[in-house]
Order: sequence, then structure tokens, then C-alpha cells
Amino acid sequence: LTHLDAAGNARMVDVAERPVTDRTATATGVVRTTAAAQVAEGSVAKGDVLATARVAGIMAAKRTPDLVPLCHPIALHSVRVDLEVVGDEVRITAQVRTADRTGVEMEALTAVAVAGLTVIDMVKALDPGATLGEVGVVSKSGGRSGQWER
Repeated sequence: LTHLDAAGNARMVDVAERPVTDRTATATGVVRTTAAAQVAEGSVAKGDVLATARVAGIMAAKRTPDLVPLCHPIALHSVRVDLEVVGDEVRITAQVRTADRTGVEMEALTAVAVAGLTVIDMVKALDPGATLGEVGVVSKSGGRSGQWER
């Protein structure tokens, strides 16, 4: 395992010798809530849920190395967070892009997770049972492993 040294201690992987390549990752997740209609029509008392969650997701992607201990701080060239209300779901997609020595999967996952948590925070008075789930990477490109899709 690359994140453990010979003694089994956690360590940050040395990526200095890796080539800089264009890298992209896309992650998705779903918030299920009985307040989806209010989210879609913009009538949640706390404000514009989708706009707030979008900004929260972008901010979270940029803060990933502060939150996930072994992530490398890398320059992000693009972060896009899209939210769509479908039935009783708020579907979240985050795409992150860089040109660097390591991938951006964790940044995409962090963006989705924090966008979803923001939706839950803003609707919890209407639906204390709202849930966030199915958070996962759906595609990535760049680096040694090249293209991958779920």
C-alpha cells in the first residue's frame, strides 16, 4: 500500500518523480428529501439551496487537503458542481480538473459530499430525515492509470 511506510505508519506518497498530466475526475451523489419540491421552486426559508450548495461544493474541493490528511495540495484548474432536482432527489455531480502529478478524485468526492451536506443543512427544518448517499467517483482520466469509468 502506497500510503504506508515499511513500519506500517501512514505517510504522504512522494509524487515528485511523476510527470505532470491533465487529470479530471467526476463524482456524483444523491440527497433524498421530502423537501425537494421546495428546493426546486426556491421557497426554502434559508435561501437558494442549489446556489448555496454549488458554492459550498466548489469551496470544499479547494480545501480537500485540509480535510483529508494524506491528500496533496494541488492547483485546481476547474471545479464544476451541478445540482438537479428529480422527484424527491437532489442529484449532485462534481467535475474537477488539474494539470499536476496526482489525481483529483478526492477533490471531486469532497465537493459532492459538502454540497450534499449543505442541501441537508438548508432543508433539515422541513425534512429532518433527509439523507446523502451514493457518493462515488464515476470517471477519471490522466496519470498512469489513464481513463477509468464506473
